[in-house]
Amino acid sequence: MAVNRRKKQKNHKPMAFSALNYKILGLGVLLIVIGFTAMRLENEVYGIISLYISPIVIMGGYITVIVAILKREEPKAAQKTSVTSPS
Repeated sequence: MAVNRRKKQKNHKPMAFSALNYKILGLGVLLIVIGFTAMRLENEVYGIISLYISPIVIMGGYITVIVAILKREEPKAAQKTSVTSPS
């Protein structure tokens, strides 16, 4: 009976994210953590790192996460049909 259930489950939908999406997402989260950590380590209100550098790193991390979520790969059938003609 368990074998029959497994055969029926082969018609599943593909995953929403690819491996590249997860790598980009991890990079974005890492940038966010680095930005907040650098802001905390300086521990000054008017410091250069906590006032200028850390917010830029954090915003870069958020933008990277948004790109990772919105990025989609082209279907493989569309990639194969794009053949250039000789000139």
